[in-house]
Amino acid sequence: MVRMIKSGLIQCSLPMQEGEGSVEEIKQAMFNKHIQFIDEAGEKGVQILCLQEIFNTPYFCPSQDTKWYKTAERIPEGPTTQKLMEYAKKYEMVIVVPIYEEVMTGVFYNTAAVIDADGRYLGKYRKNHIPHVAGFWEKFFFKPGNLGYPTFNTRYACIGVYTCYDRHFPEGARLLALNGAEIVYNPSATVAGVSQYLWKLEQPAHAVANGIFMGCINRVGEEKPWNLGQFYGNSYFVDPKGKIIAEGSQDKDELIICDFDLDFIGEVRTDWQFFRDRRPETYEDMTKLLP
Repeated sequence: MVRMIKSGLIQCSLPMQEGEGSVEEIKQAMFNKHIQFIDEAGEKGVQILCLQEIFNTPYFCPSQDTKWYKTAERIPEGPTTQKLMEYAKKYEMVIVVPIYEEVMTGVFYNTAAVIDADGRYLGKYRKNHIPHVAGFWEKFFFKPGNLGYPTFNTRYACIGVYTCYDRHFPEGARLLALNGAEIVYNPSATVAGVSQYLWKLEQPAHAVANGIFMGCINRVGEEKPWNLGQFYGNSYFVDPKGKIIAEGSQDKDELIICDFDLDFIGEVRTDWQFFRDRRPETYEDMTKLLP
């Protein structure tokens, strides 16, 4: 049986920079810009759509400015999740919504809400690995995730989320696959000259090692006044053999759409029996040994 999926990724630049409006105005402008692409995805029949990391704000982590705390929302009660639940229902489209989450006053996570095709909120993933290096001062803004590596049985596929810096750690990708994920989405914010050479290395490796599809999203453009660098886009889909099957540009706001057959996972896992040949009883030292 063929299980064809049409999936989409949105890569997007800021329409309004810091200094051109208030924090709330910048956030609203970014949300409004994304709605155009969400409508396009719905009209083109996309079944599963993923947005970029903290999609409706700048990547504010170079700033260490507490004013960005104001952009955090509750999930699913907050206005962004609630509004996108309406769009998911309207288009019968699963939407992965990465936003800044507030769970109580002063406690924040880098989170992705998952909404099913009937508009129901299914749950969320909180970014587990939090960097704090060279302008990526994320520990100032986010607590490490505490929900493990959940997967979500949507109408169209079982999916997982693995956010940005997470991609440097193969253990979580393996757990997502073991938990049933057929597609893992990695919403990101990364700039040229930092880890660009890894962008098309690590995630195809995750796909191959685990026999899964991955959708990898990166924003585009420069974000002032921080001048962290150029977000280089190149969002892409990769199949279980590590082949990039659709890719976006380096500098263009766009919706990347890809059709693929989930049954290909079974074909690849039959050829490459990595799950059969695993030796988890020999890996115990991984959680005991200190670096």
